[in-house]
Amino acid sequence: MKVTICRKEHFNAAHRLHNPAWSDEENAAVFGLCNNPNYHGHNYELIVKLTGDVEEDTGYVYDMKKLSTLVQEEVIQRFDHRNLNLDTKEFKHLNPTAENIAIVIWEKLRERISRDYDLAVTLYETERNFVEYNG
Repeated sequence: MKVTICRKEHFNAAHRLHNPAWSDEENAAVFGLCNNPNYHGHNYELIVKLTGDVEEDTGYVYDMKKLSTLVQEEVIQRFDHRNLNLDTKEFKHLNPTAENIAIVIWEKLRERISRDYDLAVTLYETERNFVEYNG
């Protein structure tokens, strides 16, 4: 019997979508306002989903307190109130799109969560725009 558990967190971060190989005109045409050289910010909502078997002894799929701690250590402490382009090593040379942010978060969590669990990350950049990455 597989069950999916979900942990919701949020963080605030600034970024600029920009491809240094392109001209200013190309960047503006593709990324629009998100290419602002002074950056812009989002209030990101993150949902981390783990799917696995319910443990007979605990009744848990995974300890939610442990999952919360992992998300705090690997995501919130790393990205909250940061300029993703300037303040993080993960996005020094990687365009911090919602897609890339979700992939980076998934990879950070995957390193610390057993492959016995299916892992999915949903990242809301705005109320209407979100991405999901399942690895």
